[in-house]
Amino acid sequence: MTEVKTAEAPVTQRPWLVLAVMCAGFFMALLDGSIVNIAVPTLINGLDASYDQVLWIIDGYLLVFSVLLITTGRLGDIHGYRRLFLIGITLFTVASALCGLAGTPGLLLAARVLQGLGAALLFPQVISSILTIFPPRLRGRAFGLFGAIVGLAPVVGPIAGGFLLAHLSWRWIFLINVPIGIVTALLAVRYVPVMRPGRGTSLDLTGVALATAGLTGIVFGLIEGERYDWATVTGPIGIPSVIVAGAALLVLFVLWQHRRGNDSLMPLALFDARNFSVGNGVGFVFQLGMIAIAFVLVLYLQTARGYSALETAAVMLPGAILTAVGSAYAGRLSDRFGGKYVLMAGLALLALGLLVLVASTDAHSDARGLLPGLIIIGIAGGATFAPLQQATMDGVNPRLAGAASGVSNTTRQIGGVLGTAVLGALLSARINADLPGEARERAGRLPSELREGFLAAADDAENFRPPSPPSGLGGSETALWRRLGDEAFAASFTHAMHLTFLAAAAALVAATVLCGLFTTPRTTHPAQTQGTTGEEDTRTTPQD
Repeated sequence: MTEVKTAEAPVTQRPWLVLAVMCAGFFMALLDGSIVNIAVPTLINGLDASYDQVLWIIDGYLLVFSVLLITTGRLGDIHGYRRLFLIGITLFTVASALCGLAGTPGLLLAARVLQGLGAALLFPQVISSILTIFPPRLRGRAFGLFGAIVGLAPVVGPIAGGFLLAHLSWRWIFLINVPIGIVTALLAVRYVPVMRPGRGTSLDLTGVALATAGLTGIVFGLIEGERYDWATVTGPIGIPSVIVAGAALLVLFVLWQHRRGNDSLMPLALFDARNFSVGNGVGFVFQLGMIAIAFVLVLYLQTARGYSALETAAVMLPGAILTAVGSAYAGRLSDRFGGKYVLMAGLALLALGLLVLVASTDAHSDARGLLPGLIIIGIAGGATFAPLQQATMDGVNPRLAGAASGVSNTTRQIGGVLGTAVLGALLSARINADLPGEARERAGRLPSELREGFLAAADDAENFRPPSPPSGLGGSETALWRRLGDEAFAASFTHAMHLTFLAAAAALVAATVLCGLFTTPRTTHPAQTQGTTGEEDTRTTPQD
């Protein structure tokens, strides 16, 4: 068995080609997290599905993906990153075909769960491979490409989905993955080298069970909490008890990992690296605040301003492009100065961009009013993803790259799910509190016999919807009711959006402050990276 040290003989002479191939699969997985959102009405009609069934088709993917990252990251350490990537891309491609061929909501949900499993298998291997095939002086640029995809995919998803729905059927939002997945798998077989960081170990099955059950309880509770009003799910089981049980299982998981030592699913030695511990905290808070930006803006544009899904994506696209371009430059700056300071600047700019949005938007704002804030946020987004990944992984033993990747991405996923739940609840509560008052201000413009009904409809309005007019009204009265209801809803939504953005900005400021706990890495001259260093002692074996 031959071992190759990357510092003496690189794992591959074409690391950028290898990264591009792996990022193609990574991009598909991220794209499918958002592309389905635009097809909700089409799926309801095309599959005769209920709204709850379609929500589970969306959330089932997110749930499976989120809870398995720790396990799949560790599997990469044990069995090799290329092998896990190939299994993941193959499963994702097959599942995409099954999604496109599904004839019932149940079959589509099952196929989406398989998609989530495939995405979870391939996702951590990209970060692990960056640590294996790139020397430290180039990792910032490599993570820059990674960050560009993270910023661009969620916006490209609705645009691509809107185009496919406009010209083809909903099935093609899944079937389009099939040829891309096949080509990616073939390229991976041809160009991605075998990467295994050291001797294989047995998988900690008890740890897998505890981590999966614990994360499932927490993620399920956060995703489904709003739907069940944070109360009873069935019988004595409620959302709070599910979350508490999940947290208790995670405590048991950590205790079990301590007992297992280095032969565990999540070696606690990972947290001996200070930057890894700090990076997970920063990543959690960052994702909690960051998730509100796209989440709230999309709702604002579609529900308060009446934009279509495709128009909304077009408004968001320039910021996503700035994020993608900025990620590449931020990676270079991180290579030169270290990720800590670039990340701090990016997080501070994100908070500033949110404050600009608060100052520049009202109930009548259009895309031009959003532009200054979106430009700042787009530039700032480019200065966060890559430096955060680089700073978090700084000092991690490359033999534990898969475990580290799984833990860090799980932490951010949970931060994002928590942000969606908490900030979504804040937005909803403020809308429901303000809408009756806004309706009262406008009720006087209605005929007297309609005013009481208008106020009652505002009190009973569902989340993120204007008060609906009753049936049987004349055309002019219906139009007036709708116009006044839309005005009241837009005003209340704008107030709620401002409050939510302020809360998100506070989270981003907290993340900026936390960055001060990062240690500053030693500045290494590029020539020095040609020698052997402990960090580059990443071994691979030539058998998969």
